[in-house]
Amino acid sequence: MTRQIVHLIAAARPNFMKVAPLWHALAGSGDFAPVLVHTGQHYDANMSGDILADLGLPDPDFHLGIGSGSHAEQTGKVMIAYGEVAAARRPDWLVVVGDVNSTLAAALVGVKLGIPTVHLEAGLRSRDRTMPEEINRIATDAICDVLWTPSPDGDENLLAEGVPAQRITRVGNIMLDSFEMKRGAIAAAAEPTALDLKGDYAVATFHRPSNVDDPIKLAALVACLIEIQGALPIVFPVHPRTAARLQASGLDTQLGAAGIRLIDPLPYVRFMSLVAGARAVVTDSGGIQEETTYLGIPCITLRENTERPITVTEGTNRLSDASGAPALLRAALRWRGEGALARPEYWDGRTAARCLDDLRRRAGMLDNVGRRLAL
Repeated sequence: MTRQIVHLIAAARPNFMKVAPLWHALAGSGDFAPVLVHTGQHYDANMSGDILADLGLPDPDFHLGIGSGSHAEQTGKVMIAYGEVAAARRPDWLVVVGDVNSTLAAALVGVKLGIPTVHLEAGLRSRDRTMPEEINRIATDAICDVLWTPSPDGDENLLAEGVPAQRITRVGNIMLDSFEMKRGAIAAAAEPTALDLKGDYAVATFHRPSNVDDPIKLAALVACLIEIQGALPIVFPVHPRTAARLQASGLDTQLGAAGIRLIDPLPYVRFMSLVAGARAVVTDSGGIQEETTYLGIPCITLRENTERPITVTEGTNRLSDASGAPALLRAALRWRGEGALARPEYWDGRTAARCLDDLRRRAGMLDNVGRRLAL
């Protein structure tokens, strides 16, 4: 039996966590063969390279080496580079994940070449079009053939935008498959012990331009973290972008003087070991909102909106600005899991298996030369 070739596109750290469980499911399936394409949009080892080993992924079959640049540069470079790969080594399926520039760029290549194209983590909406990721989400969902959603709000968003129901399959949250896949290693990593953390602590992560590129907002963020530090010690793995902004303004010195521990970004297993042991998380990340909900850890997200509202309505996440976050943190410290919230449906570590089942079902809807039928 000939195995169908599936290109999996990864570009940024969260992409690898979404790709890994699906790669393993496809590799063990017998009827599909995964091909890992790394666009190189993130190229720092701790932000991408080390995570391959952490998640049991092989070296990428293709590395496009795109690097940094403007949104237009990254999108255009990925389209050119992946277009050459896809034309020369045409897959039977293309799967794009998340909402980075590479997601939209590869999807554009796929649909224009007539390759059946799937968006994993489809349907998320923040309703904030000033976020580049929101534009990527909307455009990617508009052109992909198959949309794999993580939660009911994703289905509802797509249906409201006029997407035919047959293109949508709710598969669940694949980020949590990665956590379950590496749960033993995460526990064994004992990162809090390695960092000599004793007692309760909070983890902080910030990287969004809306928070770190504006000097006024960055200063407010630093003031917020210093105030929180007075109630709960903070460990802050610093994203390269954030580190550059803090150093340029001298605010890293203020954080250090307040006792906040600034550390380099951590590979996935060590980072999740740190998060899993935390009393609370303060962030502007998307994925951590999901992971903390799954783990029952209070999360304060310094954003005006979230594309993952289920983490607020059914989870442990709360939105805030910098001035309101310390009070929310103090309230979170009084919460000890009483009446713990149920996890959202299909957030169970079995999303990759549902993706594989849906791909098999839809593969039967293609003719024997790969033309689209009723995907």
